[in-house]
Amino acid sequence: MSFKSLIQDMRGELGSISRKGFDVRFGYGRSRSQRVVQDTSVPVDAFKQSCWANMPPELLRDVLMRIELSEDTWPSRKNVVSCAGVCRNWREIVKEIVKVPEVSSKLTFPISLKQPGPRGSLVQCYIMRNRSNQTYYLYLGLNQAAASNDDGKFLLAAKRFRRPTCTDYIISLNCDDVSRGSNTYIGKLRSNFLGTKFTVFDAQPTNPGTQVTRTRSSRLLSLKQVSPRIPSGNYPVAHISYELNVLGSRGPRRMQCVMDAIPASAVEPGGTAPTQTELIHSNLENFPSFSFFRSKSIRAESLSSGPASAAQKEGLLVLKNKAPRWHEQLQCWCLNFNGRVTVASVKNFQLVAAPENGPAGPEHENVILQFGKVGKDVFTMDYQYPISAFQAFTICLSSFDTKIACE
Repeated sequence: MSFKSLIQDMRGELGSISRKGFDVRFGYGRSRSQRVVQDTSVPVDAFKQSCWANMPPELLRDVLMRIELSEDTWPSRKNVVSCAGVCRNWREIVKEIVKVPEVSSKLTFPISLKQPGPRGSLVQCYIMRNRSNQTYYLYLGLNQAAASNDDGKFLLAAKRFRRPTCTDYIISLNCDDVSRGSNTYIGKLRSNFLGTKFTVFDAQPTNPGTQVTRTRSSRLLSLKQVSPRIPSGNYPVAHISYELNVLGSRGPRRMQCVMDAIPASAVEPGGTAPTQTELIHSNLENFPSFSFFRSKSIRAESLSSGPASAAQKEGLLVLKNKAPRWHEQLQCWCLNFNGRVTVASVKNFQLVAAPENGPAGPEHENVILQFGKVGKDVFTMDYQYPISAFQAFTICLSSFDTKIACE
């Protein structure tokens, strides 16, 4: 038997097992009592009947490595995810084989969205805006025309909630369930009333020992006892600020982002950024009660007066927008997006690392995140190391928000 036919046979077996396990796990077409009985029998029986149950570990690893190498783009990369869902043994091997986006430049599992992007190349994504329900969808662009023909791999969804004194953008892994009480909730973006200052909250800590900040919404949520698997932490991971336009002059926005979890040395050769290894669905009881009732983190208070200077003193990465140039013939401000942006908009921007002290080096010229308009409700989003897709998405969401004092 050729290796190609071997892989095809394996995919067929995986598809059968995965479909049976998926139907049973979520109980489609069954009553609650039937789900309890079937949940412990069908997946095990289906796998035991498979010819892949007793495969030698060395051969299994070789087969899985070949699948990972051959299925390097979506949608075919779903076969790698299917392999990880067969059983615990397969999952551990696949997790060892699949490298983080920094090394592989691939987004495979949901945790990849919380890990830094690749070094030296931009991950090309696009955002689609639904004006009717104030929802934003992030997709991985599969080809150059992805943004125009709606052909992409769904990554994240965000929904805008307007409140009396601020605006929240709730971010979820599920495009059909974008709410604070969902077990697919992974973080949020919160703005002040003027839309000039934003804070990015992660549902789980990026660095060990990070203190959680508890907001009013999370306190109300705990009183309702919705679900023990709700990730209720609010860990500040970034602060975004837009410069006030007190003179009312027309021109591009000026913004800067303080990345609380990323050191400034991450953009230098050999520098590293913290990398999450798994998504954790946390329980309220897992967090200390004292830090819950603090309105702001210590770092947030220290950055409120002077975000850039205070952050640089602490050695944090600060991103600033790249200054555009005025084009006399076009009579507009221009940036080189390398063909990724086609429509002029005040929302368009490119972010680079701000130098800590002294003149900027070559590493401070690299575009870490760029965002721009290509259609009425379609925008491109390209990012790279040391920020993640989740962090890039939240920064781009801040550009959508109305800025009363900046324009």
